[in-house]
Amino acid sequence: MDTYDILLYGSYLLIIVGAAVGILMPLIKSLDNPKSLLKTVVGIVGIAVLFFIAYSMSSNEVLPKFEAEPFNLTPGLSQTVGGVLITTYILAILALVGIVVTEFNKAIK
Repeated sequence: MDTYDILLYGSYLLIIVGAAVGILMPLIKSLDNPKSLLKTVVGIVGIAVLFFIAYSMSSNEVLPKFEAEPFNLTPGLSQTVGGVLITTYILAILALVGIVVTEFNKAIK
């Protein structure tokens, strides 16, 4: 095994450990205050509802050049990708509007 392989596997391990700690520690900490879990659940449900609205709005049309190799795109996958893109656009616009509103509030006060 080459040094690069060892370092690559080590980085994979560190990413997995970091992701696990980043997910589990806030959950363990929030068990002290169950009301904070309710806010998290409401946020996750809100994003899921937004995704399903975007998924229902997106098209499942696939161009013939994307049906063949190397893409192998199906109508269902096309609609899922469209739903994710629309969700991303909506969340980005909401973030920008939130930033602008916050800055105006700071300027007024």
